[in-house]
Amino acid sequence: MNQHSHYPITTPSKDFWHGNLHLVYAYRQNQTQLIFNQNQAPLKVQRPFYPEGQEVCHSVILHTAGGVVGGDRLSYNFHLHPHAQALITTATAGKIYRSNGTIAKQTIEIKVDDDAYLEWLPQETIVFDGTLYRQDIIVKLATNSHYLGSEITRFGRSARGEKFLQGEWRSHTEIWQQGKPLWIDRQWLPGSEEVFHSPHSLAGQPIVGSLVYIGREISPEIVEKARNLCKIPLTHSPLPITHPQFGATRVENGLLCRYRGSSTAEVRNWFIGVWQLLRMSFLSRGSCVPRVWQI
Repeated sequence: MNQHSHYPITTPSKDFWHGNLHLVYAYRQNQTQLIFNQNQAPLKVQRPFYPEGQEVCHSVILHTAGGVVGGDRLSYNFHLHPHAQALITTATAGKIYRSNGTIAKQTIEIKVDDDAYLEWLPQETIVFDGTLYRQDIIVKLATNSHYLGSEITRFGRSARGEKFLQGEWRSHTEIWQQGKPLWIDRQWLPGSEEVFHSPHSLAGQPIVGSLVYIGREISPEIVEKARNLCKIPLTHSPLPITHPQFGATRVENGLLCRYRGSSTAEVRNWFIGVWQLLRMSFLSRGSCVPRVWQI
């Protein structure tokens, strides 16, 4: 499929952004410190804080432009030195606006050194109808390092009845350890009524989510516990749940969870439960929900 099939080719607006954010963390004097912070608008990071002690540095990323438009180029680079532990999230839900015919691109490069642990847990991304967007995530892990990342995507502003019927969304994730590929995930969703309702795609559901953990071999007991967490009745969901689907499976040295449904609260609560399970299993530490997630 031609990635511009729904739109004429146009000259990018002079108003697009080329933003970048480069963060480096190091473990010094029994504390994980943000030792390097370089940014270019519209990306910036709040001052680090430590809600669960000095070992884990929490960082919140701000996107000051409010959303992503066609032609935008956003680049993130995160590097954890040996033994550092960091949790990075975003201040608000991301918004990918309808394209003017040009592609918006986001690239995330992550390096996690020996015995370090990164949790990359951005808030939900809302993909407007008519978006042209591509995201690439490349994670390089050293020996005994850990990475946990999640992604929740809403296709169309479903609260307004909008569906993703035009445009194109791509997400490409690679996780490598010592030069060996442990998980390669390529997703492509062209906007159309047929694809939106296909059982092999969204099945009429506006939200998909992925959570991947790489770092240690996962026992069948942990997989079963992760699956059982999604069976717990969840309240406070803003939208009625219509046949949501959950899946959890082992991957090499890790765990993969997938969701397809209609409730951000439901998938986020499930992911928080799995995150807590993994933290208790490998760090003997419970989850500490970032305050910016509070509704």
